[in-house]
Amino acid sequence: MSSSTLADFLLPTGFECPRPAAVLREGSAVAEIGRYALRAAGERRSRRSTPYAARAAAHRLSDPVILVPGFLAGDGSLALLARTLRSQGFRTYRSHIHANVGCTLNAAAQLEARLESIAIQRDSRVQIVGHSLGGMLARGIAVRRPDLVSNIVTMGSPMLAPGAHHRSLTASVEMLIRLSRAGVPGLMSEECVAGPCARQSFSECREPLPAGVGFTAIYSKRDGIVDWKACVDPAAAPVEVTASHLGMAFDPRVADVVTAGLYRSVSSAVEVDRGKSA
Repeated sequence: MSSSTLADFLLPTGFECPRPAAVLREGSAVAEIGRYALRAAGERRSRRSTPYAARAAAHRLSDPVILVPGFLAGDGSLALLARTLRSQGFRTYRSHIHANVGCTLNAAAQLEARLESIAIQRDSRVQIVGHSLGGMLARGIAVRRPDLVSNIVTMGSPMLAPGAHHRSLTASVEMLIRLSRAGVPGLMSEECVAGPCARQSFSECREPLPAGVGFTAIYSKRDGIVDWKACVDPAAAPVEVTASHLGMAFDPRVADVVTAGLYRSVSSAVEVDRGKSA
């Protein structure tokens, strides 16, 4: 992204945008989706012989889980991960983000309202799994509303340097800004990447997490979209995986790490409601 579009503070010294050829690493997503298909087939056979109550027993004390998609994506991008979590007994919820292309502050406000609804419904705090930009939204909300959030798990979320992303994302952001200037509503604007909106979002991603909120940051040195170093938040328990940026959303090996991160946060008596997605 050109310096005239992106605020300098979003790309601090020590971080860099992936080289143009780095995006070729994302081709491993084909193998990762194949790995998911093989794992899913095995899980279907296992479920036939294992009662749901037995599968869910280990997670009956786990807080409900909401999954938040990354930039340009919607809830569908995390559907396979949600299915994997439900198969293990977690109660999952959609974020109701159809396409993560708007103002980050507005998206955070909508997500916060969604969390309030789930917390009231389940009488519990909520865990957030966020992919890329979704993880950055999760961290900001956890800072503001620890009464709603018990734990966050981020996947490829460049919280330390949101501007450390591949030029393909740069082009997408600039197109959204041009459309916003032309009057198309609900899209990211210059304020979101260079103005007070961008500064507030970035500042919230850097504030200390309140006590009692868990944090696992998943990153991959094979990430072809963002600088992996920007994903290693010092406030988190960092976990390295071998996956593409896109593949983190469905690679079963990453799902295992997500599950472990979710299982760290155990609250008092939360009912798991048959593992269906709300």
